[in-house]
Amino acid sequence: MKRLLIGLISTIAFQGLAFAQTEVFLCVDENGKKEYKNTGATKGCKKVELPGITMVPAPVLPPTPKKAQAKSASSPADFPKVDEGTQKSRDADRKQILSDELKAEEQKLADLKKEFNNGEPERRGDERNYAKYLERTAMMKDNIARTEKNVEALRREIANLK
Repeated sequence: MKRLLIGLISTIAFQGLAFAQTEVFLCVDENGKKEYKNTGATKGCKKVELPGITMVPAPVLPPTPKKAQAKSASSPADFPKVDEGTQKSRDADRKQILSDELKAEEQKLADLKKEFNNGEPERRGDERNYAKYLERTAMMKDNIARTEKNVEALRREIANLK
């Protein structure tokens, strides 16, 4: 009996939802501004007849052979190529840039940790309210965590170059 009652209530609810979703009203106010609504209770509203939604399933494509996949992964014959010396030079430049960024991030992390003072940074004069102090401390924690993640990412990137 309960299942029948639940089924009946859900059927009525879904029918109500489907009906409510199909009615659209175009309302025009006294200034001529057009507005689309799902109820036509206000003055100047007219029901708009919309075409039904047609859904067409995507066609099923045959599986591609592995040779075709391998060909698409290689570069085309007219694709520009870089000689080995130029590529080594670019790799060296990239490694130097990443190393410089790593040094800067490590210095930033050291400064942040020094200022954070193991979770007890010095209070500033503008922080008379303890909540402001706690907010700044939480922000410092977030900055330290973000900088540590940056350092880890840069180290991983440098390790991938070798």
